[in-house]
Amino acid sequence: MNDKRAIILCGGKGTRLKPYTIALPKPLMPIGDYPIIEVIIRQLKSYGFNRITLAVNHQAEIFKAFFGKGDKWGIKIDYVLEQKPLGTMGPLTLIDDLDESFLVMNGDTLTDLDFGAFFEQHNKSNTIFSISSFKRQQLVDFGVLEKSTKNYLTGFQEKPQFNFEVSMGVYMVNKEAVKQIPFNTFFGFDSLMIRLIEKKCQVKLIEHKGFWLDIGRPDDYMKATDIFKKHKFINEQ
Repeated sequence: MNDKRAIILCGGKGTRLKPYTIALPKPLMPIGDYPIIEVIIRQLKSYGFNRITLAVNHQAEIFKAFFGKGDKWGIKIDYVLEQKPLGTMGPLTLIDDLDESFLVMNGDTLTDLDFGAFFEQHNKSNTIFSISSFKRQQLVDFGVLEKSTKNYLTGFQEKPQFNFEVSMGVYMVNKEAVKQIPFNTFFGFDSLMIRLIEKKCQVKLIEHKGFWLDIGRPDDYMKATDIFKKHKFINEQ
């Protein structure tokens, strides 16, 4: 079996999801009968991933106590510990045995993405980094005024809706891209994208047309629990 490795980012403090995250890290918040990160691990296992590294910081021992070495799920689980907050991409510099390409994702994402297909699509491309993207509509709940340089009204839109293509927080990364990340330093996804663009490295967007929800705010968390009850995201057998 070809190795498929995933790195799940679990080091955030979940400040947007307070007060829920006072007692538990955000990836361990339950949706249905499972913590969201267990849903992710079960999905990755079903798509052929055989090794998962959890990048932990805040309340790291809780993750280790819950998942151990992954025996319960039939998948190898290990850990990389941030001694200080390193952002989204910084933790990758602490891992000294990275594969040539690997999946990186946030630990609070509910999606029906085919992670295996995403892995293969990236490896067949000629890019250093791939982003799983999603088209999202954003409603502006105000009347938007357009004006001239002399402050005269030139146009008006009542509660306009804008379309954006956004990152799902799921990436395929080549080992070569990690060379652009400073060692053991806070370095976010945004910083790496700016650097790759400056270096004229190819970054591919692979649009996902299914379901995706970032469980970052209380409203999104409640929505996720309702949706999880109605749709099958994992095989529970």
